[in-house]
Amino acid sequence: MRTPLKLGAFAAGLAAVFAASLGAGHLTGPIAAPASQPAHGPTEQAHGRTETQQDEHNGQSHGNDAKPPGGLQISQDGYTLVPLTTSLTAGTQQDFRFRIDGPDGTPLTRYSVEHEQELHLIAVRRDLAGFQHVHPARAQDGTWSVPLQVTQPGQYRVFADFRPDGSEQGLTLGADVAAAGDFRPQPLPPAAHTATVDGYTVELRGELHPGGASTLDFTVSRDGRPVDPEPYLGAQGHLVALRDGDLAYLHVHPVKGTTFAAEVPSAGRYRLYLDFKHGGTVHTAEFTAGTDH
Repeated sequence: MRTPLKLGAFAAGLAAVFAASLGAGHLTGPIAAPASQPAHGPTEQAHGRTETQQDEHNGQSHGNDAKPPGGLQISQDGYTLVPLTTSLTAGTQQDFRFRIDGPDGTPLTRYSVEHEQELHLIAVRRDLAGFQHVHPARAQDGTWSVPLQVTQPGQYRVFADFRPDGSEQGLTLGADVAAAGDFRPQPLPPAAHTATVDGYTVELRGELHPGGASTLDFTVSRDGRPVDPEPYLGAQGHLVALRDGDLAYLHVHPVKGTTFAAEVPSAGRYRLYLDFKHGGTVHTAEFTAGTDH
């Protein structure tokens, strides 16, 4: 009889489709947690990592060996970002507290200085609005804290950018923290080469090249006259680049003055945040760059 053979073939086909679906889900991954759900479940809040993150902590990988862009993971190379402040209140300044747990499971207390700081904290809403770049203070027990205020409700992504003492490579870990309320996402502004902030005009020269390095050069002027930015974080500016959709944190480093090299892993739209200092005040110029193709 051929019926068992047909049933066996049908079952094998279903198994193949199910396996392919699992693989696609792993490759795609979640882009954003809904604002109505907490960013971290009870297990993660209590132990600093979920079961999936524990696998990452132990060096187990569910995908290929290539590391994803920074900021997409809460745990990498044995280090885990543990938010101790699990929610934000729009319009209210509050201390945002967190720690970095090391491979041995204890809070990390030894860091290398990068750009004049042991750790840089970036906070931005998932629609790429409300960008903040701050520098927390670290207590002796490894707990970091910084006054933080978000103006609008929504799901925020916080990034801890640091390099453990003795490590050759820096890390950028990310976690979601919600600010309850009526979240109304803003559309990403169109791509442009000019931005204005606090009376300054900032011009961008250069384009993003998917799959390779890009050179981005910024010039600052005020009232039609060139402005020479003051030293800030060991350079004349600090640039953060985030990919629209998943908020991948791109590797950017200064070349000279306000010229930067950026590594863009894929086509897509990106938001660029240039911090520069003038008159003793730090200003942030924002640009949309890249294309959907």
